[in-house]
Amino acid sequence: MMDDKRLERLEILVAEQEKTIEELSGQINEQWAETERLRKKLDRLTERFLALEEQTAPDVPVTKPPHW
Repeated sequence: MMDDKRLERLEILVAEQEKTIEELSGQINEQWAETERLRKKLDRLTERFLALEEQTAPDVPVTKPPHW
């Protein structure tokens, strides 16, 4: 009788853990997709920024400051 109760508690615990793991896995997948979306957006914005910077930057040679 005691073993039946113990086994039932363990089965419930495993079922709850399995549900939690599935929920967390779903959240991780959503976060991964969001991260990838944001990474692509950042890449596009970086490209736009560099293109704008190239258009507006004067042709100034890169030199070391006098204190170097």
